[in-house]
Amino acid sequence: MDIVREVPRLKPRPADGHKGTFGKVCIVAGSVGMAGAAALAGRAALRSGAGLVRVATARSALATVATLDPCYTTIALPEDPAGRVSGKAIGVILDAVNQNDAMAIGPGLGASAGLRSVVETLVQQDRLRLVIDGDGLNNLSRLPDWPGKRRAHLVLTPHPGEMKRLWSGLFREALPSDRQEAAGRMAQVTGSVVAFKGAGTVVTDGRRAYVNHTGNPGMGTAGSGDVLTGIITALMGQGLACFEATVLGVYIHGAAGDIAADTHGQISLTATDIIEALPEAFCKSHKRI
Repeated sequence: MDIVREVPRLKPRPADGHKGTFGKVCIVAGSVGMAGAAALAGRAALRSGAGLVRVATARSALATVATLDPCYTTIALPEDPAGRVSGKAIGVILDAVNQNDAMAIGPGLGASAGLRSVVETLVQQDRLRLVIDGDGLNNLSRLPDWPGKRRAHLVLTPHPGEMKRLWSGLFREALPSDRQEAAGRMAQVTGSVVAFKGAGTVVTDGRRAYVNHTGNPGMGTAGSGDVLTGIITALMGQGLACFEATVLGVYIHGAAGDIAADTHGQISLTATDIIEALPEAFCKSHKRI
């Protein structure tokens, strides 16, 4: 694979731009008890420049999600008895596919047969640009032969545990210890962009690979991955291709984490600190890259 060292950047904003110019994105996330995951992803997408952010969540979690930030809108989804998005939500979610430039699914969703059917349906949608993270990946890993059904443009953002589950569903051999090899093979077999998270996150589309050098151990905190999901989705919504959006998103996420660690220290760093550092990270990146 070719090694990519240059980080992409967003184009300057036109003077006559409006919220429709800068991308409409929808994030399917959250459940009862996990409303924060949906809110973190939505807030991160806003701070990453999306013109309009919609957070689609389980009906019982909607009030909490809506309260956590007034700048995104919300969509109530049918839920199962456990307070998770149910399979009956697919009609509403497919409506959102046609109304947005990019989507994400996964943060705080939980796992169920209904959610697996939702993920399976989305994977098969032509021209859909979709980030799959967290529980979206856990549901995906339990679908047989899903790469053969894939028609959407996917970005997969697994941490090591999620990567192991995805791998075991697709390969007979053990997950390679070499992170770049593992991510590259996953990308090639699934036809997706893969961001294998961790120290030195690897981003690859199977032909090109970027190894990130921003970030610090303080980012190993609950919700950090939800923030990355929001960032990448927003960048895709603004017109960057999947690979380029993921490289820039991983870089900015780590840079914001470094800024937040300088302010709060690694021990006390939280996911909301990363979001609050995003404006400075974007400003610095435009001067540096």
